[in-house]
Amino acid sequence: MTDATAARIADVFNQTFLASHNTLMSGGAAEPTYAPPTPNAPAHIVFTYDYPASALHEAAHWCLASEARRRRHDYGYWYVPGPRDAQQRAAFFSVEAEVQALEAIFAGGCGVRFVVSADDFAAAPAELEEFAQRVAQRIAGRRARLPVRGQRFYDALYRAFQYERG
Repeated sequence: MTDATAARIADVFNQTFLASHNTLMSGGAAEPTYAPPTPNAPAHIVFTYDYPASALHEAAHWCLASEARRRRHDYGYWYVPGPRDAQQRAAFFSVEAEVQALEAIFAGGCGVRFVVSADDFAAAPAELEEFAQRVAQRIAGRRARLPVRGQRFYDALYRAFQYERG
């Protein structure tokens, strides 16, 4: 079961992309996952428990993923849970900066508080600060040029939640 905001985010996603992109979003998982479409089922994004931030984060991954990546389980990305070594953290931060920037923009469209997440308690404070700055730079660079699906989702969130654009 999801909370009301997370459920609304999933509803907006489904109204926006189920028919056009054969992709369904729902919550309730212990870990987020993406399953590509099959002949009998649409692609399925499942976000963590009832967390609005998780729904927005997973939507950001999907909006950034190429068509080829959307044909692969979890978009074909590797994932190493924390604690990560320095090289793994650098690789994670490299991919996640863009995803979290888009997540932050989506959060602004529906009034959800955005918090940068390193997803790793082993990261040093300096690494966390550098990552937060990288995300902030990407947010600034992304605002004027969202990917097509990202713009469509942001606009739908904005209409559904009726918040002023930032």
